[in-house]
Amino acid sequence: MSRIDETMDFIPVRIAVLTVSDTRSPDQDRSGQTLVDRIERAGHSVAGRKIIRDERAEIADQLRIWIADPEIDVVISTGGTGLTGRDVTVEAHRDVYEKEIEAFGTVFTIVSMEKIGTSAVQSRATGGVAGGTYLFALPGSPGACKDAWDGILEKQFDYRHRPCNFVEIMPRLDEHLRRK
Repeated sequence: MSRIDETMDFIPVRIAVLTVSDTRSPDQDRSGQTLVDRIERAGHSVAGRKIIRDERAEIADQLRIWIADPEIDVVISTGGTGLTGRDVTVEAHRDVYEKEIEAFGTVFTIVSMEKIGTSAVQSRATGGVAGGTYLFALPGSPGACKDAWDGILEKQFDYRHRPCNFVEIMPRLDEHLRRK
């Protein structure tokens, strides 16, 4: 079972938060703020924050900008993961992934089902890696952001989490891009 090894040092990561919405302003961005609050409370730093429209190319471009930034380890987006025509965040993420973390969506659904039952089937949460940066797309509700952070990401971004975590393999995420 998972546990925190208190004998190890905590290693903070730098996380950018991207809210995807045609209508939200910074003062109305409850989902983005939910993530920011949890990231900071866990001891990590918020390395960037932005609100962007539901436009596939714009989302992918912003992801690429943050992937190229050596001061950003992780990008978490919120919004645009549903089933409607304007929900294109998942497609934008997949446009930039080098590798998809297929189990993230599955585990998110399991965590979400505990809260909202079969309505969890309407989410298309996804995760992946590109350029040595982790990328996660979460639904646009504060509850979904809480569920993803509290149930999955907080543990996986804690270097002390055992038996394994995302932080310990971060130095090797881009090894295929380096010269041998």
